[in-house]
Amino acid sequence: MATEHKIALVTGGSRGLGKNMASRLAADGIDIILTYRSQKDEADAVVQEIERSGRKAVALQLDAGVSSTFDSFIQQVSTTLSEKWDRSTFDFLINNAGIDAASLIPQTTEEAFDSLVNIHFKGVYFLTQKAIPLLADKGCIVNVSTGLTRFTTPGYAAYASMKGAIEIFTKYLAKELGPRGIRANLVAPGIIETDFTKAAREAHPEMGAFISSQTALGRMGLPDDIGGVVAFLCSTDARWVTAQRIEASGGMFL
Repeated sequence: MATEHKIALVTGGSRGLGKNMASRLAADGIDIILTYRSQKDEADAVVQEIERSGRKAVALQLDAGVSSTFDSFIQQVSTTLSEKWDRSTFDFLINNAGIDAASLIPQTTEEAFDSLVNIHFKGVYFLTQKAIPLLADKGCIVNVSTGLTRFTTPGYAAYASMKGAIEIFTKYLAKELGPRGIRANLVAPGIIETDFTKAAREAHPEMGAFISSQTALGRMGLPDDIGGVVAFLCSTDARWVTAQRIEASGGMFL
């Protein structure tokens, strides 16, 4: 069970999986700093929902793909920690923010590729780098990968490659931060019914039935299927778990 008054920073926490992660962590007694890129109203609604549950929460604006803004963002986090919690550190970093951009290899543009790199790899790498001084000893980092690093679906070569890089990065985080008692792990969802996958599902109405037929547990994933895994990795029950990839896909493409 989570210790009272721990704090998690959840990127992309205003909707979808990030919202579920933030809500689930709050249910375990953890206070939340969540980020949003442009949907301030959605982020504020999540903050209000968490505060109604009795936890503290705040929403900060962040474009996870623009690393030049990270220094000022981290300063904002530091100020927020001091003013709202009278602390100089937080306990859990959840690198969740992301975008979907599908294209076959011959059709992938450099612009789309660079956008994926900036958000899913460079952004995660350097935001984590800059957050490390604020991360408490014995804290943990949870990075979000994808089932697509294990199985292949045409159109996701670039996206899955960035997530593959994050899987390697996570092992190095676990090794380098281990002396401070900081753990680093990955959650790899399968396809989940969120805004993130809405365009793909609408373009291919048969997707739901096909994915369900190829999944051991017989359905597509829901945000509620992921938040609890993240919460577990942030709990003392996972204190001996580090450098691990936990796939939460219901057994897709086994």
